[in-house]
Amino acid sequence: MKKIFFISTVSLAAIVMVSCGDDVKRTPGKDYMPDMRMSRAYETYADHSNLADKGINYKPEPVVGTVSRGEELPYHLQNNEEGYAQSAAVTNPLPDLTELEMTETDRLYQINCAICHGAKLDGNGPLYKGGAGPYAAKPATLVGDPNIEKLSEGTYFHVMTYGKGVMGSYASQLTRKQRWMVAKYIKAKQAGAATPAAGGTNAADSAAAGGATTATTPSK
Repeated sequence: MKKIFFISTVSLAAIVMVSCGDDVKRTPGKDYMPDMRMSRAYETYADHSNLADKGINYKPEPVVGTVSRGEELPYHLQNNEEGYAQSAAVTNPLPDLTELEMTETDRLYQINCAICHGAKLDGNGPLYKGGAGPYAAKPATLVGDPNIEKLSEGTYFHVMTYGKGVMGSYASQLTRKQRWMVAKYIKAKQAGAATPAAGGTNAADSAAAGGATTATTPSK
């Protein structure tokens, strides 16, 4: 038994010694695309103009048809009168806002827009305060002014992107998606204000109806 154990130990030691020797032929294998596994290191802003002379395929331009991060929902109209006029025909690329998205958009509006246009979109924000605020001119009334309500969501987006009149651009405060969300939010608020409560009429309609009845009822 001891003899067998001794032979096994010696054989194992010999195998280990042979395996660790330098005479063993080593084959590193083959890489299908070695440049991807062991790519050349180049500084991002270094001069790459001579790489083609070295046989290195390098193209600094983005792939045709791709959109860089943060540049989704591209908008190509220019900041001029023609661009403003064309914005009326631009369709909002976003679907209707969900309840959660409406809540988030309301937060964005209150942070960025309410200071001028008012929390209720009535143009009576803290900067105006009914004429007592720092701004003497009342900002646009987003809900209740027919001239503003007839504008399209594309025009709202255009104005938020470039600004108009005394209003500056909000492109640095709101992403393109957020600006489109705010445009939908404004239209939703306008539609809600224009819809009368179920089963109810306003005072003017009631008075008109009463007056018409009195006028057509024969006196006794």
